[in-house]
Amino acid sequence: MQYEPVQGRPLEVRVDDRGVERAIRKLRRLLASEGVLREIKRRRHYEKPSVKSKRKLREAERRRKRRERKRAQDR
Repeated sequence: MQYEPVQGRPLEVRVDDRGVERAIRKLRRLLASEGVLREIKRRRHYEKPSVKSKRKLREAERRRKRRERKRAQDR
């Protein structure tokens, strides 16, 4: 089983006098913003190459539409 290398910045959350719960919430927000949670969920099960390529096409289409909407709003 071969994994794609994951590169990113190290995430760090400091626990101060406000408590551990607050630090955990902050860590979850950081993980979500970096896309780590989505990646973990996606890698939980094997994804066939055909399904993977279809997913990538859908994601690219979603990004393209988002860019077009943003350009239309800016005009």
